[in-house]
Amino acid sequence: MPDTPSYAPRGAVAATPRVSFGGLPARPAALAGATMGTTWSARLSLPAGLGDAAARQAIQAALDEVVAQMSTWEAESDISRYNRADPGWRALPAAFFHVLQHALALAEASGGAYDPTVGPLVNAWGFGPWQRAFEPPSPAAIDAARQRCGWRRVALDAARGAAFQPGGVYLDLSSIAKGYGVDRAAQALDALGITDYLVEVGGELRARGQRPDGLPWRVAVEVPDGSDTHALALPLRDLAIATSGDYRRYAGDGDARYAHTIDPRSGRPVRNGVASVTVLHAGCMQADALATALMVWGERAGLAHAERHGLAALFILREADGYRVNASAAFQALAAPR
Repeated sequence: MPDTPSYAPRGAVAATPRVSFGGLPARPAALAGATMGTTWSARLSLPAGLGDAAARQAIQAALDEVVAQMSTWEAESDISRYNRADPGWRALPAAFFHVLQHALALAEASGGAYDPTVGPLVNAWGFGPWQRAFEPPSPAAIDAARQRCGWRRVALDAARGAAFQPGGVYLDLSSIAKGYGVDRAAQALDALGITDYLVEVGGELRARGQRPDGLPWRVAVEVPDGSDTHALALPLRDLAIATSGDYRRYAGDGDARYAHTIDPRSGRPVRNGVASVTVLHAGCMQADALATALMVWGERAGLAHAERHGLAALFILREADGYRVNASAAFQALAAPR
């Protein structure tokens, strides 16, 4: 996969100076809020002199910025303005450009299994910001949506921080923006001098340091049946974790059931036996997008890609008599007891 873009993209605002409170003891805290149609939470050790309100405000402000730039559910967000723009170049905020740049790089690396222009298909299948569909779209509607997709149609100008709108392209960054939001929340905590935290947005998490009791942060991977039971728990230190699955957002029942993850190559929801894919990565943005790409690829191609690139990925497969688990070597090494 191409090198990951820097977290300090051209034109980005300089990092906030870190705050130091010397060697005074830290205080455990638990914070929560709402964002992106879901919730966020954080467990952390607050340095002496830093209150809950400051940490909460920093997290919320970071997430609000991501929503303002990358939410298709907000009519006046930067991505919504891009999506309805006339053909031509459009300057993007630094964070939006950074995320789109990474999304397009992954689209190329995945041969289009991941595609940030999949929005028209997501909307056609009823998983976008408008009225949900109660039945699958017609073949003609699928074909019409596919005509508007294609990641190669979007060109970037890094020097200007601009993206070309060829006309009719509808970006959907929902498979990467939430992970990026986790990273931005983590960066906001870093800027406050907080060195031990576990921050989460809608089930995607990033950890730094350790718990207040000195033990590693531990996170659970769900059984992909919506029951909130756990398939396994693993330690998480200075890493992020994200999961893509077919069990939270779906339509229909029985054999007619289809999930929200769309294969851009076919224009149809993924139906390859993969119930969920969980990825561990240094960045939650990368983990989030990779989990979607591997979900689309399926077990065989996805696991082969993970092994070639040293990715830590866990596949949970739905079978007639239950679930089967398959993990890359890198995931097995990180999940091993220590």
